[in-house]
Amino acid sequence: MLVVSVAALLVGCGSTNQAARSTLDPPTGGFNLISVAHQVGLPVAATLAAIPADNPQTPDKVALGAKLFFDRRLSLDGTVACGSCHNPARAFSDGRTASVGVKGRVGQRNAPTILNTLYSKTLFWDGRATTLEEQAVLPILNPSEMGQANLDAAAAAIANDGEYRSAFQKVFGRPLNGPDLARAIASYERSEIAFASPFDESANGNARAISDSARRGWALFSTKARCNSCHAVEDTTPDRTFFTDQSFHNIGVGIDRHNVVTLACEAQARFNTRNVLAIDRAAIQTDMSALGSFLVTKQPADIATFKTPSLRNVLVTAPYFHDGSARTLWDVVDHYNKGGMNNPWLDEKIRPLGLSETEIDDLVAFLASLTSAQFREQGAKALAVQREIARASRPERDNARAFGPKPTRPDPALACAPKT
Repeated sequence: MLVVSVAALLVGCGSTNQAARSTLDPPTGGFNLISVAHQVGLPVAATLAAIPADNPQTPDKVALGAKLFFDRRLSLDGTVACGSCHNPARAFSDGRTASVGVKGRVGQRNAPTILNTLYSKTLFWDGRATTLEEQAVLPILNPSEMGQANLDAAAAAIANDGEYRSAFQKVFGRPLNGPDLARAIASYERSEIAFASPFDESANGNARAISDSARRGWALFSTKARCNSCHAVEDTTPDRTFFTDQSFHNIGVGIDRHNVVTLACEAQARFNTRNVLAIDRAAIQTDMSALGSFLVTKQPADIATFKTPSLRNVLVTAPYFHDGSARTLWDVVDHYNKGGMNNPWLDEKIRPLGLSETEIDDLVAFLASLTSAQFREQGAKALAVQREIARASRPERDNARAFGPKPTRPDPALACAPKT
């Protein structure tokens, strides 16, 4: 059975008024197909196809997964839950540049939303997991996130809880254990589905659902702004569903700030592990995080490439990019407008766009129209906050580059050549 939860407000990541409690409050709502089917824009066939045969959805399993997702006891010191950094009040992100784990440890990556992740072919910014079951395990074991030595230790932390013991027996027909713990969390994550945005209403025939500015932004999206190059909206048959190509691109984020060229040259010579836990730790705990999917593939062409995120609910999941370096959607569009930061591995699709201020505002209006109904209030507040920030500061704006020629990309073959 397909399931969904209605998002409810939670106290934010790292808040103090729940510090004495072992669990955060999971969202409330029914777990049934009817609660999903009313969402305009829901891709029914793709949703059904995304449920794995070896971990089918049931209401009891999703309820168990929700309880686990918000239980701090799964972390080493009982302070961090999955829901600490994937807060329903923030569309299952945390509003931080990079997430904070046990003992106050700060990672290297921005927390992406779990909304609609059941459609994802790969997980994490670098694609180091291919199923939600795999994804659910890694944060529990990462020393900078939940910090457990192994999955058995996480299971042991709740083994004396009678409600959990009964629930695992009912759902899986066997005692509480680590792999089933991950299966339950994955099932809950699959249940968090969010469509029903003003844009979906407009595409469904409601001409008044979005503003004229958003409508102009949609037209720019697939033309002058070139957003469709990575966000999977083809010129001939627009895909209005997922807004991601499920691929990885170097878009020129943080190249100098993270010293990517030097890191890339060192990593090509030294980083050759295929161990997923070692890759996970490099991604979250070290400067090599900036190398993106290269950590997974070891292919030079993948240096500093990161997964294309869906744009649904992007307004309420700031800050942006893998390192959380963009505070507002205006910063994001400014980054693309100037053609990113040139580097030897920059995606060939990235180039200066020459967008005017009015066109940038229209693109932001369109992106805001992708906010689902359950986040309407948060979206209105977020847009107002971002607009005020953008009026005071636009650090990524560079009109000289935005309206200039596409620079010549440095030769990747020479990037790590000895200096003479």
